Amino acid sequence: MAMVKNVVTSGVFELDGGKWDVDNNVWLVGDDREVLVIDAAHDAEAIAEAVGDRAVRGIVCTHAHNDHVNAAPELAERTGAPILLHPDDRVLWDLTHPDRAPDAELADGQVLKIGGTGLKVLHTPGHAPGAVCLYAEELGIVFTGDTLFHGGPGATGRSYSDYPTIVRSIRERLFALPGTTTVHTGHGESTTIAEEKATSGGWD
Repeated sequence: MAMVKNVVTSGVFELDGGKWDVDNNVWLVGDDREVLVIDAAHDAEAIAEAVGDRAVRGIVCTHAHNDHVNAAPELAERTGAPILLHPDDRVLWDLTHPDRAPDAELADGQVLKIGGTGLKVLHTPGHAPGAVCLYAEELGIVFTGDTLFHGGPGATGRSYSDYPTIVRSIRERLFALPGTTTVHTGHGESTTIAEEKATSGGWD
């Protein structure tokens, strides 16, 4: 069964002419031979160090805001791994990497296999059009990027985002998961589906 490791990297989020200093969660899922990298943020060197001598089978983007993908091409070059992105987020990807396309498209319902464990792709638009979450049922974990945080939905005040859409994605896709499911987020601390469901009454 796969194991999960967290690497926190720091950098700048840029969109709509604004800049914000951010700390990002990079998640490594795999065993002692192979790994998937979820959200290659800011620092390819730090991520590669955490990977060690394992084979990187894919660099999975939960969405294409620059702070989640800015280290992806360099990490891909270092490891030979393909970059995977939902096609609806290509418009955001091109803002950061206009000369380097992703290698493969993520699709809702697709299952990525790593270290004997499956990660199911859940398309959860709202924070970004092509935002996805990755559900590892065997591990009791969902990786939510910036769709769901400890304390509620991800931000929707900038281009290509929409509040009613993100709330619908969370209620229909994520809240359908078992309450005990651990939520590993793109920024900040982890939470559970039950904890976020319990405090979601005032979202609408």
